[in-house]
Amino acid sequence: MQAFLKGPASISTKPVAAKEKSAAGSSGEGKRTKPIPWVEKYRPKNVDEVAFQDEVVAVLKKSLEGADLPNLLFYGPPGTGKTSTILAAARELFGPELFRQRVLELNASDERGIQVIREKVKAFAQLTASGSRSDGKMCPPFKIVILDEADSMTSAAQAALRRTMEKESKTTRFCLICNYISRIIEPLTSRCSKFRFKPLSDSIQQQRLLDVSEKEHVKISNEAVSYLVKVSEGDLRKAITFLQSATRLMGGKEITEKIITEIAGIIPKETIDELLLGCQSGSFEKLETLAKNLINEGFAVAQLVNQLHDTVVESEDYSDKQKSAIVEKLAEVDKCLADGADEFLQLMSLCALVMQQLTQNT
Repeated sequence: MQAFLKGPASISTKPVAAKEKSAAGSSGEGKRTKPIPWVEKYRPKNVDEVAFQDEVVAVLKKSLEGADLPNLLFYGPPGTGKTSTILAAARELFGPELFRQRVLELNASDERGIQVIREKVKAFAQLTASGSRSDGKMCPPFKIVILDEADSMTSAAQAALRRTMEKESKTTRFCLICNYISRIIEPLTSRCSKFRFKPLSDSIQQQRLLDVSEKEHVKISNEAVSYLVKVSEGDLRKAITFLQSATRLMGGKEITEKIITEIAGIIPKETIDELLLGCQSGSFEKLETLAKNLINEGFAVAQLVNQLHDTVVESEDYSDKQKSAIVEKLAEVDKCLADGADEFLQLMSLCALVMQQLTQNT
């Protein structure tokens, strides 16, 4: 009898303990914030937070006030806020509940051939949408299809999109996002309102980086912030990523220009000056040693090409004839590297021409 009574008691206590444990676990998980990249954490939540793109923000604000939204084509350099802008606008238009139902986002990583355009996009575009939200706010009676990195779509897929854009204009708006507008076929560009996203100004980038640094309690000097802006070349996403990497590396210490140089893969100015001095020496053996050291230290030759271009163009030590010959060779090397050529051979070829240009007049 005691065994019979003990059995259920022991059985009943286990689920309670398990429930308590799971409840404790869930409450603990609720308190602990999930670590997410700063790029996502500080992505604009609404249109007003989008920096520096005044024309686009003005158009989207009008549409948020109740006016209709045209088909959009956003183009410009990476990291200037193209995807963030349309996602922020869509969240404001539809609210958090309807956002998933009303927005179809396809990236270059997704399959976007002609079949997907004919089936998935067409099926989504044909769905009707109501003009009401649960919170009582006005909701436009259309859906949004976001085609990110549209310049990587095939011409056939772009051509298949033309008819869908026209036919489903009552229920769907399209937003094409790309880096190079020349890769979008003319019939698509003529159906969209085009907006160019400018590279962010230095002052805007500095302000954003200082805001992120303040919120994340990062110690960074103004000189390091300015250098970070220079290194990122108008790409705010790249700048914030570098800032987060530097913070993790330093572990609470102050971030300096030297740390940013290392993280960004920038070749130190001393190394480039040493290479140019090697070219002026006229010794091919010395040049070969310097080139080998550069490759062995893990520096990218493509990065060297970019930095060497700026150094040569801005320098007053070379004649216009020397500059034109060197810059032409830099273009050739850059093309060969993009096609997958050997880095050491291309570097030696470049250095040999620079040496020839610098020593022929001496």
